[in-house]
Amino acid sequence: MPPVWKIGLLSTLYFAQGLPFGFQANALPLYLSELGLSKTKIGLLGALALPWSLKFLWAPFVDRFGSEKFGRRKSWIVPMQLLLAATCAVLAVVPLRADTLVPFLILVLLTNVWAATQDVAVDGFAVDLLSAKELGAGNSAQVVGYKLGMIVGGGVVIALLGWSANFDVMALQCLVVLTVLLFVKESTPQAIRSAGTIEKGERLTTKELFVRIKQIVSQPAARWVLLAAATYKLGETLAEAMFGLWLKEEHHIEIKQIQIWIGVWGTVASLAGSFLGGILATRLPLKRAVMLTAALRVIPLAAQWALAAGFGKPGQATVIPITVGEHFFGGALTTAMFALMMSQVDRRIGATHFTVLASIEVIGKAGPRLSSGLLVDLFGFQPVFALGAALALAFLFVVPRIPDPRTPEPAPTG
Repeated sequence: MPPVWKIGLLSTLYFAQGLPFGFQANALPLYLSELGLSKTKIGLLGALALPWSLKFLWAPFVDRFGSEKFGRRKSWIVPMQLLLAATCAVLAVVPLRADTLVPFLILVLLTNVWAATQDVAVDGFAVDLLSAKELGAGNSAQVVGYKLGMIVGGGVVIALLGWSANFDVMALQCLVVLTVLLFVKESTPQAIRSAGTIEKGERLTTKELFVRIKQIVSQPAARWVLLAAATYKLGETLAEAMFGLWLKEEHHIEIKQIQIWIGVWGTVASLAGSFLGGILATRLPLKRAVMLTAALRVIPLAAQWALAAGFGKPGQATVIPITVGEHFFGGALTTAMFALMMSQVDRRIGATHFTVLASIEVIGKAGPRLSSGLLVDLFGFQPVFALGAALALAFLFVVPRIPDPRTPEPAPTG
């Protein structure tokens, strides 16, 4: 189990990164609809989150540059926190109106650029900070902290204190994190060479870094890690995107009721599951933790299909247990999978390697989310839920082929 200060620091850093994304994903679409924007335009504005998918492009530079004296990762985290705080402070005074929409959205885009870049450095910081035995609890802190940030930034502060206060709280949170981070002494390469990949004072040149990335990707075993990152959420995301809409359109259940059944119960279950995933990833071999949570996740996804197929009546007694099961085991799987991904990275390029895996994970979830509506229009809800359960089941055949943690194939020579 990691020391409390490690858990607290990582939770706070990831919490700060979840704030702006939660606002953009959950709160902003509701306010844009009040301006009369079409659903198509609102959906397309999801491109504001593109930096989270593209961050692997500049991750090598985050890995390569940084002051060892100040802190290799802190050299990026601190300025990103300052930029994020400044941008949030400006957003607090810019009204969201039709005539200010473009500059407002540009500012939102910038918050994603700063947060995504910080995420690269924080992921590298976590790789440096956590030992192999601490990956489960450390990634639980990561997932739970980020989800809590999304919840707070996505509506809690707005509901309690108002629109402008939401950005003020974001800016203040960034400054608090920055202040705490200034007193943290970052591990040096000498301190983290226990992984067997870092020698004293070693830092790869930019050319060596890109060569190493190419070598890693070219390894057959590593490709199974990439495939796992891209596919482990396919079925879950596909079904989840349409479940609420199915309740509304097919059974005319009120939106507020759906928000309680799925939004409230699902969020609580997801957070609880993320904690469980950390415990399992600490007490079980990582591959076994991933296999167990992935197998259990198939059950509620199959239940979704069964409900859509007529085996039961949608209502509180059926929807809440299915929602809780899906989000609970999905949250546990996320934490276990992130711990497994982190265990596979080359610590010389920890930020870049983990960012590549995390970006593939984001892209893997984007595909089913974007195509879910089209698939429902073409085939209906029931086949889509069946496909979701089938894809989740298929992932169980990928897990055994993932290489054991910290035992990747030797890098090819030449």
